[in-house]
Amino acid sequence: MAHVILMDAFKRFTGGEVEFDLEVETIGHLMRELGDRFPEMKPHLDEGVAVAIDGQIYQETWTETIPPDAEVHLIPQIGGG
Repeated sequence: MAHVILMDAFKRFTGGEVEFDLEVETIGHLMRELGDRFPEMKPHLDEGVAVAIDGQIYQETWTETIPPDAEVHLIPQIGGG
């Protein structure tokens, strides 16, 4: 299972829960699981977040594989300019 860590900004949608383990295979699967588990968070996930898997940051790469023992962080989308 991947160990998922959310930014504190998501606490209001999760009842204060910011760390948990999920059985997910890809970033897209992670987003669906989080949206199902925390429906109030879904619109914010749809707006865009970046996902760090074992320290490597991914944006809008929903097919990226998440290893079973990975540490996964959800962070605000990183803008460029």
